[in-house]
Amino acid sequence: MSRTPGPVPTGGTTTAWRDALVAVVAGFAAMTAVAAAGLACAGAGDLPDGAFPHVLAAAVVMAAGGSVEVSGDAGLLAGADASLAVLPLSVSLAGALASGFCFLRPLHNRAVARPGELLGRAAPLVGLWLLALAGAALLARQEFGLSVADPTVAVIGELLDSAPAVGVRADVPATLLFGLLWIVGLLLIALLVSRRAPLPAGLVRFHTAVRPAAFATTLLLLAYVVIGVVVGLVVAVTQGDAGRTLAVVLLGLPNLVWIAFTLGFGGAWESRVEGAFGLPMPQLLDEVLRDADGAPVDVASFAARDPRAWWLVAVAAVLLLGTGVLAALRSPAHVRPWQHALHLGAALALAALVVCLLCRVQAQYGLSLLGIGEVDGLGGEVLLDPVLWRTVGLGLLWGAVAGFLGGVLARPLHRRGRVDAPAAGRG
Repeated sequence: MSRTPGPVPTGGTTTAWRDALVAVVAGFAAMTAVAAAGLACAGAGDLPDGAFPHVLAAAVVMAAGGSVEVSGDAGLLAGADASLAVLPLSVSLAGALASGFCFLRPLHNRAVARPGELLGRAAPLVGLWLLALAGAALLARQEFGLSVADPTVAVIGELLDSAPAVGVRADVPATLLFGLLWIVGLLLIALLVSRRAPLPAGLVRFHTAVRPAAFATTLLLLAYVVIGVVVGLVVAVTQGDAGRTLAVVLLGLPNLVWIAFTLGFGGAWESRVEGAFGLPMPQLLDEVLRDADGAPVDVASFAARDPRAWWLVAVAAVLLLGTGVLAALRSPAHVRPWQHALHLGAALALAALVVCLLCRVQAQYGLSLLGIGEVDGLGGEVLLDPVLWRTVGLGLLWGAVAGFLGGVLARPLHRRGRVDAPAAGRG
């Protein structure tokens, strides 16, 4: 017996608001816990002037798509300049998984839903999310002093009343705008990826073309994160400096492993790292980026220093092929290999584009005494930008190859008569 959709919940129903509140609390709790642990491992717990809660709020705001401005101050006789544009993607991913799961769970009761039902579920969640994000943005405001490693510079700074300080301040309007895009994008991705989530009747016909490839691609990116977690824990246990390694895992692991993913299929990044200032990153990555000095960096650049970097290519090949097979197995048996190639090629190209946009890094800090030159040890720059067309283009190419081969290899494994497209009779 087929089920008919039940009453259409609206944004004002108690159930919709309750489920939205659960999703928002789960998302922000996950982001706060991961960010707090990562910042503590990075040494932020020792920040002066009670700055840790404010820096933690700033990290959560950035992870949720918000905008945080970094300002510098060094007294009357000195100048300071600071900027930071980087997403702590470990924190973002924790919030996305928690909120996405809580959003989808109440919807797994039918295959087809009216647009008003989905809107009625999403609208309260978006509203509460922006309210919580605004609260975090108001908390993310603090200025604190910086310790100077060079004793001579410290003495001069004390005499000239030019002790350097850094302030963080969330831009509330920009945070709400980008946060709106972030949460709406998350909900759309959740609906695209989940095979069990309902769709409006007019969109059901796109299920076969979109959902299997979207799910397989998402699982591919998560597989890289899982591999990165395992490698990070092994490094933390065996090579010392566990705090720094765990800080990388808890704050920026997807930033690293998703860049490694693009390098594995032939992508490239332009980089420049100068000065003592830097973000937590593996030593090999730091060395290669410093040597590049603005030139494109690819897997060969890393292999020149450590031949084990070629394993990135092997891992990418195996995981891409597995992604193609998985996408084919989740598709109806009648879909042809060239169609799998088209679907997965588009999905991988979009994934590569998203990785390129999310993993970009720009961080700068500089201090000059008497307005002349930069003080050694208090100036630095980290820039990392994708070679966009090369990376996205190769993602499209290898996604198409993996989709075609996956379609061919999945044919003997397909259960005859299996249909993954939603039907009104599925519960």
